[in-house]
Amino acid sequence: MKKAKSDYLIQSVSRALDILEAFTPGEGELGVTELSRRLKLHKNNVFRLLATLETRGYVEQDRESGNYRLGMKTFEVANIFTHHLGLVRQARPALDQLAQATGEAAYLGVLDGPFVVCVDMVDTSQPVRVVSHLGRRLPAHASSLGKAQLAYRSGEEREEMWKRSAPASVTGRTLFDPARLTVELAQVAEREWALEDEELEAGVRALAAPIRDYARRVVGAIGVRGPGFRLSLERLETEIAPRVRAAARDVSRRLGFAVTNVANAD
Repeated sequence: MKKAKSDYLIQSVSRALDILEAFTPGEGELGVTELSRRLKLHKNNVFRLLATLETRGYVEQDRESGNYRLGMKTFEVANIFTHHLGLVRQARPALDQLAQATGEAAYLGVLDGPFVVCVDMVDTSQPVRVVSHLGRRLPAHASSLGKAQLAYRSGEEREEMWKRSAPASVTGRTLFDPARLTVELAQVAEREWALEDEELEAGVRALAAPIRDYARRVVGAIGVRGPGFRLSLERLETEIAPRVRAAARDVSRRLGFAVTNVANAD
């Protein structure tokens, strides 16, 4: 019987990656004690792992606080990834055009299990803007970028995702019941765009549409997000939705998808 890849894990490498993944947009610096507590590792082990990562440039230590933060090498590796991600290259012109046409921040996202990762964006020039989600993993069921892709996953795939990370309420408006989510995702698939109405952040709305590749697979989503006082539901449905769908179809064409009969694409 062929062994599972998990049988070949190197524990020290896995723990080093756990350290890198412990840093979040909200916590840019962490100390040895905090990392030891979170990862349930002895402080000496954490220190040795940090020393290795620091030597290679993946983390750096603040001389005053003694805490650690991600180093430039992490940024370099992330840039190499995005450079080689064809979707990002092909979507960039559409993001620029979408941000200019709507006056709002335009985002590109890819699904990662029950999460969606924002891999590129063009910010708004408006003085009032929402917090950037670039590089962040967001709960897909609460995000327009996520729902625009979840709508085209099979019921079995979605069930498997829910097992890995059950839908949860992010704000008071988040829809997290699987049955009700299924109904909403069916509507998303029918109209080819997904709405986010203060489900991820209070006071913020967004709208996204799916991107397909040459094999007709949904490989990402593109959309806009901004403060609710600028993005009324009426504006989203009448003005933003057609622009976002057009941007998604433009990127899909760049990826080799023949946009002839989108309704029969799946």
